[in-house]
Amino acid sequence: MYVRRLELVDFRSYERVGVDLEPGANVLTGANGVGKTNLVEALGYVATLDSHRVATDAPLVRMGASSAVIRCVVVHEGRELLIELEIVPGKANRARLGRSPARRARDVLGALRLVLFAPEDLELIRGDPGERRRYLDDLLVSRQPRFAGVRADYERVVKQRNALLRTAYLARKTGGSRGGDLSTLAVWDTHLARHGAELLAGRLELVAALGPHVTKAYDAVAAGRGAAGIAYRPSVELAEPTTDREALAAALTAALADSRTAEVERGTTLVGPHRDELALTLGPLPAKGYASHGECWSYALALRLAGYDLLRSDGIEPVLVLDDVFAELDAGRRERLAELVGGASQVLVTCAVDEDVPASLRGARYDVGSGAVRRAG
Repeated sequence: MYVRRLELVDFRSYERVGVDLEPGANVLTGANGVGKTNLVEALGYVATLDSHRVATDAPLVRMGASSAVIRCVVVHEGRELLIELEIVPGKANRARLGRSPARRARDVLGALRLVLFAPEDLELIRGDPGERRRYLDDLLVSRQPRFAGVRADYERVVKQRNALLRTAYLARKTGGSRGGDLSTLAVWDTHLARHGAELLAGRLELVAALGPHVTKAYDAVAAGRGAAGIAYRPSVELAEPTTDREALAAALTAALADSRTAEVERGTTLVGPHRDELALTLGPLPAKGYASHGECWSYALALRLAGYDLLRSDGIEPVLVLDDVFAELDAGRRERLAELVGGASQVLVTCAVDEDVPASLRGARYDVGSGAVRRAG
């Protein structure tokens, strides 16, 4: 799989831009702040319907414009597919596949499989558990797009349940005689257990498949300096490891009952996949708080490369994006990374200094600046 063409209209800093890309290595060079990351962010958005840089869509639309458009042509097994997304802040985004309107924007998920590594990925190691849950869920959706619906359903249930608990909490705080009406909480418990079990099972299966790839990728990037491991830590107690949906739903239902008093007192949902953790270790120690800066970079790279290898093992080789990565790596890690990704069907590299990119990745070259992208070689 590779992206043959990318076009942006009113996306970030670009009023209008188009660039034809090649299979293999593509290097986008330009000074900091000229829009290199905006280009690969747009591709990441097509692949995930999310930005790796901001939490809302509004910053993606150029100042003064009401919407932004991303178009890309993806080639897979000799067939071309046009994907179009219109981003309208505050409203539902619109999508087209092959010039036919999609019923929902998320119907485009899976059309472009892409793995993006960016400096923000250090938060996978140093940040809060939400960053690691998002990493798992994005990879889960890339492998099985149906989980986009599972994820959305679960988040909707948690939102509704939290609203109910919050109303009850505020009623208690203000001296309400009944402390708020919780008569429908049992209904939301049932929905949470059902959707949560599906999401939890998907994550558990994913981590089991991903673990060996993480260990292998970290060993390759860090040249054998430590053993990386991952483990899923659910917020519910399981009698034994399982991915059986009924058993997981039962465990969630029991945990919700046990936490009812605490949830009412705090006004929020305390049990479920939104409270789970992906534990990252280096040897016997947790990576967070113990890994050095270089080890954090290597670990973050390993997580993305592991995702790339796992997707590739499923039979569709994804596009790989390395956004401003090589400037942060020492010479040894640069060469090892270039060796690892050199055989990718397509790899997009952004850099401020052309010399930072190893010679083995110097394929098609592009100069980025002044709102334009020009082929340089």
